Order: sequence, then structure tokens, then C-alpha cells
Amino acid sequence: MPFRGFGEKDLRIAMLGMVEGNGHPYSWSAIFNGYDPGEMARCPYPTIPDYLGKQPKNSLGIPGARITHIWTDNPEDAGRVARASLIPAIVDTPEAVIGAVDAVIVATDIGHEHVARCRPFVEAGVPVFVDKPLVDNGADLAVFRRWHDEGRPIMSSSCMAYAKEFFPYRESTHDLGELRLAVSSTMKSWERYGIHALSAVYPVVGPGFLEVRHSGGVAHFTHERGVEVLVAAIDDMYGAFGKLMICGTQGTAFAEFQDTYGAFRAQLLAFVQFLRTGVCPVPFEETEELMRMIIAAIVSRDRSGAPVRLCDIAS
Repeated sequence: MPFRGFGEKDLRIAMLGMVEGNGHPYSWSAIFNGYDPGEMARCPYPTIPDYLGKQPKNSLGIPGARITHIWTDNPEDAGRVARASLIPAIVDTPEAVIGAVDAVIVATDIGHEHVARCRPFVEAGVPVFVDKPLVDNGADLAVFRRWHDEGRPIMSSSCMAYAKEFFPYRESTHDLGELRLAVSSTMKSWERYGIHALSAVYPVVGPGFLEVRHSGGVAHFTHERGVEVLVAAIDDMYGAFGKLMICGTQGTAFAEFQDTYGAFRAQLLAFVQFLRTGVCPVPFEETEELMRMIIAAIVSRDRSGAPVRLCDIAS
């Protein structure tokens, strides 16, 4: 039976999983629940208490929705996150939340783990939000495509899709003339952070990506509109995270991602809206194309930069 949403009931959500380099269980749970400043100060990701501390207290919390349960890969992390982000229940296994919550968030960003992490909940009919990237290989993309076609409630996105700094160029690039070049950049690996850079540029250029050549640090995509798109993900390039340049025949624009909290909150609000209405705000076809871009670039890199067509990535 298709998922039709929960309406206005109070939502109980589980936060599941935590991997090295990803502090989302702290930050996302705090956006839902509020937080304990003293405990959050011990968070191993100092940027999180920094940006949380800059928010007006009345902006914290999502009405009618709370993180009520948590499980982390390292059991010691669960207690720390629960104390910091006011989560009442810690479970010994992820599956223990089935029947106790309305939805789950899989808060890990290793794509090839997501089918296994999501399967128990998908098969139990529990709605799932999956951190970016959804997958990093064609076989797993085919599984999520099948689950989508079966009507399973699954949503996945990067916070960059909700970054207010890029919204003006999603509305219109008319004053730039015909687009010729777009450049988007991030730090860390292509597998885990390439989706951030792609999600900054994809809504501006739109669907229709054709082919990619990936030499290592930079992936060069072609698009049916004739736009050349360069997407860089370089491990230590922290100074380039969230930068977007768009060049056209009449002008150039530059935008820089700055409001992490605002983008995360908008992303989580979109998931809550999905839970209430049953209507996913992110068409699966867009998620699928973005995953094809991730996968095709990996294949190209593994073939020493040989061109790979997105249509050749099976799903």
C-alpha cells in the first residue's frame, strides 16, 4: 500500500548510525530536540556547538517531531549524543526501534552501506531518510529503484539542495545569458562529499547530464544544454567547500555556502513534511540522476579518466 503520510500526529523518529567524520547525529538531533549546552560542548565536532550556539533559542526544535531513540555503531557514542541532544532512549540494535518509532534517519554517509542499513526498515514499512549519498554503485542503486517502484517511503538528499545562498540562481540565471560553465567544489572524498558539490550545481543547471571524465580531483560533466560542469572534490581542500561559480555569455555569478544550520533545518523540515503528507519533496528521478553522476565519475576515475555515459550506469 502506498505511503500516505501520518498527518498531524506527533512523530517519533530514531537516529541510527554514526561513522567517523560525520557528526550528524549530534546536530540533526539537536535541531529536532534542542540540546544541553554543557554536553554539546564535548561534541568531537567543534563546528556543531559553534553554529548551534549562534541560533536563537526559539529556532531550535521542530514542532510535533522528536528524536526519541538512538543507536550508533560505537555504543559509547550513543550515550554522548543522547545526553547532548536530549534523546530519551538508547537501543542495542537498530532493529529494536521497529514498532517504537514512526520513521528512522540513517545518519551515515558511506553509500555502499546504505542498502544493508536501510533494509530492515524498508521491509518493515518504516519511512527512511538516508544521508547523502544514497549509494555509490549501480547494484545498490538498482535496489533503491526497486524499493521506490514498490512504493517504499525513502528520501535522501544533501543539505546543499536546501542552501539559501544558491536559491537565486535556481530561480533564474537569465541575466547571465546562455550558461557555458559551472564550477562547484568541496573537500573530502568524491564518494562521501562529491554529492554536496553536485547538489549545489544540479538545481541550477537542471537534469540532462550526459557524460563524465574524472581524472582524480575534478570530474568534468557534459550536459544536454551545452553547459560544461566541473565538480572538484579534493581531500584537504577545506577552503573550497560550498563554492559555486556560474558563467554565461553575458555575466558570471559566484555564491558561497555559509548557513549550515539553516540548510540542515530546511532539509529535516522537508523530511517531516514528507512524513506528514506522504509526498516526497525530492523526485526519485533527480536522486537517481545524481547517483548516476556519482557512480559514473567513480567508474571514469577507475578507468584513468576515460569518458563514461550516465545512461550506461545500470539501475
